[in-house]
Amino acid sequence: MPEQQETTFRYLDFDTLSRISDMQLLAKTVVEGFVLGLHRSPYRGFSVEFAEYRQYVPGDEIRHLDWKVYGKTDRFYIKQFEEETNLACTVVLDKSASMGYGSGRLTKLEYGSYLAASLAYFMMMQRDATGLVLFDTEIRTLLPPRSRMPHLHLMLAELEGLKPGGATETGKPLHDLAEGIKKRGLIIFISDLYDEPEAVLSGLQHFKFLGNDVIVFHVMDKAELEFPFDRTTEFVDPETNERLLTAPDAVRKQYLAELDGFLEAYREGCAELKVDYRLFDTSTPLELALSEYLFQRSRRF
Repeated sequence: MPEQQETTFRYLDFDTLSRISDMQLLAKTVVEGFVLGLHRSPYRGFSVEFAEYRQYVPGDEIRHLDWKVYGKTDRFYIKQFEEETNLACTVVLDKSASMGYGSGRLTKLEYGSYLAASLAYFMMMQRDATGLVLFDTEIRTLLPPRSRMPHLHLMLAELEGLKPGGATETGKPLHDLAEGIKKRGLIIFISDLYDEPEAVLSGLQHFKFLGNDVIVFHVMDKAELEFPFDRTTEFVDPETNERLLTAPDAVRKQYLAELDGFLEAYREGCAELKVDYRLFDTSTPLELALSEYLFQRSRRF
């Protein structure tokens, strides 16, 4: 008999998953569906538990008409039931050129891909429908939330060969995605956020306005956070190819001050929108960063 080959995926790190398997990723504002299949939705659908009647309107499915009620009242009524569906989670990963930077073992895009794969696996093991969106200046890949394992394999395959794309233009892809989401749920946004905070926060606000819970994982490289350079260095913008040759000592203070303002704009902006924000340093092992976050989040809800 031919030997069966097991499919393996680069970004599905079971060492990481084993450390977070007992954590519940709870979505505080999501009212549709279940986490671990246990949450009851207050919305009406067609399931096994009867809720109430409502009058028929054109477009309703005839198979849900109650003919006994029609016989007594000469009017058409629809049976409504409690709907029980899984949480819809969409993982949104920035694949712009700036995500290709890495001073250590992993680039930001690789770290973000591990994070996306781990979360997708984790959510689907909770029986939550999960989707994947990849973008740079526009949406490049859109896999709507599904809960079947072949869909997880499809998402992992997309991450497997992922390469940095073009420039960053976060606002438009976020607004486009928000407009296309039909069912509110959980949005997990993974990016280095190298864009104008106003544009990014506007896109996040769009998701919140539509009733979604939003988590932002801000992925940055250790060198970007600490600016450890100690000799004349040429810095290259990966999206514009603009080059700057400078002595780091001459610009370090200003760089760190601007970085602090950049991070604070996102911290404050997300807090105002009631969006969960967490900064991830790519030098921190993912299993530590993610399990700490999930533990802290689970204690809040």
